[in-house]
Amino acid sequence: MNNEFENNKAEFENMREQMDTLKRKLEQQEIVNDRIIRHSMKNAASNIMRRYYIIMAVALLMIPYSYWVFFLTQGLSLAFWIGTSVLMLICAGATYYNSLNVSRSNMMSKNLIEVGRRMARAKKFDANWLFFGIPAAIAWLFWLTWELYQQDAEAARYMLYGVIFGAVLGIIIGFKIHFKTQRQYQDIIDQIEELSGENGLGDE
Repeated sequence: MNNEFENNKAEFENMREQMDTLKRKLEQQEIVNDRIIRHSMKNAASNIMRRYYIIMAVALLMIPYSYWVFFLTQGLSLAFWIGTSVLMLICAGATYYNSLNVSRSNMMSKNLIEVGRRMARAKKFDANWLFFGIPAAIAWLFWLTWELYQQDAEAARYMLYGVIFGAVLGIIIGFKIHFKTQRQYQDIIDQIEELSGENGLGDE
């Protein structure tokens, strides 16, 4: 009976060691998967940040450029240049504000739930920006058309063709960038939800 007990005990110890080994392997696999997913999310966030840096740079450069083109070259009103500059500053400021949610989200070390919430806030802000950006851009185009008409009604008609072409091109590029950014935000959120088991982060 003692031999049977010893055999059962040995088998039990062997099974426990096997379970511990399997558990360690699973934990190591989870760590590897966690690092791979975090690295993928970090790359997506870096692409978003790079896009934001470009937008901020273009918006700030438009201030001196618009002064030279609209005020010095075309002779449009100083008020129009000031309005353009304010709009560019708002764009740069809003982009910088939203970029903080991305830049402060350390994908490799921070709690994934907190990172996911930051990504959800950034995605929502980026989507809501259109409610200001589109009306502001339309108002700016109408103001530009009026300014050109004030200078020379006949020339303004031809210049308007160029403005419309530029506006359409800008809208296509802008929406392409917007939807790509939204898609990358959602990819990050989906990966976090899958990894953490937390659902509904994108609904915040």
